[in-house]
Amino acid sequence: MKLTVQQIDEAAKRLEGVVVRTPLQLNANLSEKYDCEVYLKREDQQLVRSYKLRGAYNFMSQQTPEALSKGVVCASAGNHAQGVAYSCRVMKVKGTIFMPNTTPRQKVQQVENFGREYVEIVLIGDTFDDAFAEAEQHCTAHQKLFVHPFDQVEIMEGQGTVGKEIYEDLEEAPDYVFLPIGGGGLCAGVGSYLKKSVPTLNLIGVEPQGAASMNQSIQEGKVVRLASMDKFVDGAAVQQVGIQTFEICKRLLDGIILVPEGKACTTLLSLYSKEAIVVEPAGALSIAALDYYKEQIRGKKIVCIISGGNNDLDRLQEIKDRSLLFEGLKHYLIVRFPQRAGALKEFVNNVLGPNDNITRFEYIKRTAKESGPALVGIEFANPDDYEQLIGRMHQRGIGFTDLSETPLLFDYLV
Repeated sequence: MKLTVQQIDEAAKRLEGVVVRTPLQLNANLSEKYDCEVYLKREDQQLVRSYKLRGAYNFMSQQTPEALSKGVVCASAGNHAQGVAYSCRVMKVKGTIFMPNTTPRQKVQQVENFGREYVEIVLIGDTFDDAFAEAEQHCTAHQKLFVHPFDQVEIMEGQGTVGKEIYEDLEEAPDYVFLPIGGGGLCAGVGSYLKKSVPTLNLIGVEPQGAASMNQSIQEGKVVRLASMDKFVDGAAVQQVGIQTFEICKRLLDGIILVPEGKACTTLLSLYSKEAIVVEPAGALSIAALDYYKEQIRGKKIVCIISGGNNDLDRLQEIKDRSLLFEGLKHYLIVRFPQRAGALKEFVNNVLGPNDNITRFEYIKRTAKESGPALVGIEFANPDDYEQLIGRMHQRGIGFTDLSETPLLFDYLV
């Protein structure tokens, strides 16, 4: 299938007065760091704090009154649900939104706030796939419209208006555009508009390393379903991309970069502390990718799409933890202490460095005759401090296991 500039232009007219034309801001700090012009497209400042409203409203606004009278249905764990909920309230259409039982209460409340009396929320299943399956069954049983998160042409048209605004707001065409990929709707829409308008553009998709479904699909030449994935970057963690979005994205993308989840966390925290910009992990992906393109973007005009700012404060400690682990500033060890009085004191006084900080300590087993293993989390001032600690442990014959080398054990204990 093809998505045309004209389709996206028409979508922009439908969205007038409904969505915010979000700012495209030159960022001085990032521009200096990468020796280029870095512009941030701030979809975190959209009415529902993500671009998802564009696609949801564009889809619903093209349906017949008869079809809408039966109500609409969607499945989502966050941003798409908020976009659909807001559209339901604006258009006075009843909506049923299926969300996993594991969805944080804060996100459920946001959907309630945006949809109010027009939306019914159904919490079901433990995963997005569970909620998605129930939503499809509900649509079939009650003959309602299904608003897909990404794989409908009207959804892609709406998301494509982000690209239209970028093109119109820049005095000169961009050389590179970095944008996150989840199911592919944003990439398909933005790419279709900008690649037609700026044929020399480099369109770079960014996926979380633990959920690289578009990258794997393009490598295999067909849509594939990931056997497993890391759901942490929930705004871009999709087990299977869309059939239609795949066909468009594989033609338009000039590259895909996979960003480790910890790297996204580091970028998220940096944006908050240095720029006072609050983003969700998926919203940090496009900026995190710049480190991998330092040479290519030097002296160029760059746009990074910040896709959303719906970050749950309850996740802040986990975000900090993942960032420190990625930067090598935190490690979790199973330390086998000798079963004798004073062993822990010796470790603290003689093994631990002056700037090393124990952030977690718990005995796993204390009944062994010779040693008592303990889970120890240690935070370091510099990554090199870890190697020095390990050297001192070897010198004193202290046995240990670094949990970063055994992911299954890490997930179980940490």
